[in-house]
Amino acid sequence: MKKIIKSSLGLAIAVSLVSFAGCAGMSRQETGTATGAVLGGVAGNVLGGGILGTAAGAAVGGVVGHEVTK
Repeated sequence: MKKIIKSSLGLAIAVSLVSFAGCAGMSRQETGTATGAVLGGVAGNVLGGGILGTAAGAAVGGVVGHEVTK
């Protein structure tokens, strides 16, 4: 179980780094929305599990990220 968690964490970090490299031309608000959606999706998956929890977390995180960076 610990090996799966470590592998997942490493993969999440790698994907985040690649994703944030693509945010170079985005505005501050767009970056905040994308970051909120990613973090919300991860949190939704951890808390709710499955695709529905991930989608709900991403939606909520995107809205929060958008509003915080207005």
